Amino acid sequence: MNHLFRLLNIMEALRDPENGCPWDIQQTFSSIAPYTIEEVYEVVDAIDHQDFIQLKDELGDLLFQIVYYTQMAKERGLFDFNEVAKNICDKLVRRHPHVFEEGVNFTSASWEKIKKSERNEKSIDTTESIMNEIPIALPQLMRAKKIQKRASTVGFDWNNPHDVLNKVEEEFNELKTELSEGNQQIKLEEELGDILFSIVNLSRHLEINAEDALRKSNGKFINRFNYIEEKLKNENKRFEDCTLEELDNYWEAAKNEIIE
Repeated sequence: MNHLFRLLNIMEALRDPENGCPWDIQQTFSSIAPYTIEEVYEVVDAIDHQDFIQLKDELGDLLFQIVYYTQMAKERGLFDFNEVAKNICDKLVRRHPHVFEEGVNFTSASWEKIKKSERNEKSIDTTESIMNEIPIALPQLMRAKKIQKRASTVGFDWNNPHDVLNKVEEEFNELKTELSEGNQQIKLEEELGDILFSIVNLSRHLEINAEDALRKSNGKFINRFNYIEEKLKNENKRFEDCTLEELDNYWEAAKNEIIE
């Protein structure tokens, strides 16, 4: 049995105005968007844990989200699943001429040229900003990277990681100045945002994914914190019973004993 065809039929049945599921019938593009984001992160979590049984399940959930959108679009006469599949097939072939055409040399510059051509075809106004079509709803670390990459296509970029690191240090110093002068929260927020943007830029120049790096650091912190919790439990202690120096000693022990 073609299970993709089966899935499309199940989705159509769930949305049937007379016999479908009341909850599924009332959903809109906007109402299920948060679930889509959640499913993407669950896919990433399964990959991080190398849990491939769970990954298979999460990929199914993500595929269901795509089928959900296409069914709603089909009901409104916008497009259907087949058109979505056709679009991505055409795009992949168009973006990989070195694979699907004979004698084509391909570089990163070729990739950017193709994407620029695609952006121009989507809009009649050729004077629009190159920053257009960068989704606002992206995780902001990811969005910062896309903004920086887009700017780099026209030469607006640092030459090397050392220059970017100097910029990070400059932004830290500006935040220190604002703190020492006791300025308002809105100014501190602005300076902190500049630091984060600069750090994303540094990670891009180091060819490190900032989102991945932060996710690993989050996991590392949780593992070490769990170690401290276990130690305190074994010693019949609470966090409130310990001085900051004692907690720091536990933290150092966690760093030495836990293999990340």
